[in-house]
Amino acid sequence: MSSIYSINKGVSQPIVFKGLKAQYIAYLAVGLVALLILFAILYVIGISVFIVLPLILLLGTGLFFLIFHLSDRFGTDGLMKFLAKRRLPSSIRFRSRNLFTSLNATTHSINPQIKKR
Repeated sequence: MSSIYSINKGVSQPIVFKGLKAQYIAYLAVGLVALLILFAILYVIGISVFIVLPLILLLGTGLFFLIFHLSDRFGTDGLMKFLAKRRLPSSIRFRSRNLFTSLNATTHSINPQIKKR
C-alpha cells in the first residue's frame, strides 16, 4: 500500500529564481523599487523624460549585472561570510596582563566571590 502524499525533497534548499539565490532576490526587488522611486522623483522635479529614462535604464542594467554577479560569486551565504570576515580585526593588542592574571583558576571569573555552578 503506497502513500498518496508526495514527499517534498527540497525543503531545506535555498530559494532559487531565474538563477538568483536566496537573499539576492530581495536585494534585486529593493533595488528595483528604489529605481522606481528615483524615476518618480526625477520626473516630478521636471527633468525631461529623454534624460530620466536612459539614466534609469542604465542604472537598472547595472543593478541586474551587480546582483547576478554577487549571486554567482558568493552563493547563498557567502556574501554575509565575506562581509563578516572583513570586520574581524587582524590582531588584538593589550598592554597589561592584569586581566588574565586576576582570573581564578577554578571559577574562571574575575571576581573570586562568584562561584561556578
